[in-house]
Amino acid sequence: MRRMMGVVFVALVVLAATSSWAGSCFEVMGDIQERITWQVWNAEGWAASPMVVEAVIAQNKKGPIPGMDNPKWKTVPKNDAMVQGFINNEAAKFIKGEIDKTGGIVVGAFLNAAQGEKVAFTDKTSSYIHKGAAKFDVPFASGHDWQGKPELEDKAYLIQISVPVLFDGKPIGVLVVEIDGTKLEGLAKK
Repeated sequence: MRRMMGVVFVALVVLAATSSWAGSCFEVMGDIQERITWQVWNAEGWAASPMVVEAVIAQNKKGPIPGMDNPKWKTVPKNDAMVQGFINNEAAKFIKGEIDKTGGIVVGAFLNAAQGEKVAFTDKTSSYIHKGAAKFDVPFASGHDWQGKPELEDKAYLIQISVPVLFDGKPIGVLVVEIDGTKLEGLAKK
């Protein structure tokens, strides 16, 4: 029985690989991943900007806002001066300017310091501290990029990628970038 199931599985894989549907599906998926990889390279450049590096160094000297945790952060309104400070600081303006050059492929970003706390963002984040989440922990601990799975938000699939912010070759923070996967799929099918 097990051998028969294995034969059926192999036959299905061969059928899928040789059908035109599967071929076009793999092409679209490959094109989407290629475009995501290009955005990772983009984000690495943004994270290496002196503006971003200096903002993270400055935040690391201060540390997280005393008493601020994720539950308390959720109660802070978007129009609060503290939140607006993260949206309107020089690092956020720089990142927003770079996002504007992506033609709508990148839809948001947030910059984290060493404890996972925010330094800058394009829109208020759901969490103040991302330490403990793979999007922060992987690049910060390893110095390597991270890519999340597509998540449906507001009728569009978003894909988060993150890259380390480096100083003297060591991670000091993390830049998380949100990519519009639905837009990428549309571009890949053209």
